[in-house]
Amino acid sequence: MPIIDEAKKFLKEEENPQWQSGYPNVETITADIKDGAACVLIVDQKIAVYTAITDGPDPNYKQIDGKWKNDLDPYVAIHRVAISDEYRGMHLASYLMSSLTSMHYAESIRNYRVDTFRTNDVVWHIVEDAGFVKRGNIKNMDPIDPYRVAFELNL
Repeated sequence: MPIIDEAKKFLKEEENPQWQSGYPNVETITADIKDGAACVLIVDQKIAVYTAITDGPDPNYKQIDGKWKNDLDPYVAIHRVAISDEYRGMHLASYLMSSLTSMHYAESIRNYRVDTFRTNDVVWHIVEDAGFVKRGNIKNMDPIDPYRVAFELNL
């Protein structure tokens, strides 16, 4: 799990407490693989980006302090985006978002959701650049800070 460890280290260096509680761990990534949610972006025959894509409904998105624009149609949630140190700064996260939405659009999915720590400015920038709109706050089980900012993209 070097890419996850690198992402955790990057967040810590940025003084961002996200992923500093042991999550995601080997069990999380193994479950992503087993469930068919794991997705990677390969550059030069190396894993440059890891993410997990889950089909809704996501239990963390059931209650929101705010409002989803589209709470009726199917959506996919983008979780656990991690970029290898070797490829950080190359705008691969933007490419990833475009590729994921294009791939799922071809499968008739028009709605996408993502959430992040309130202090994760990097992810805020990436998702807003990709057209996601802040819809409110959600809560999960993170022991450091359970509150997340939730974003949605409707195509």
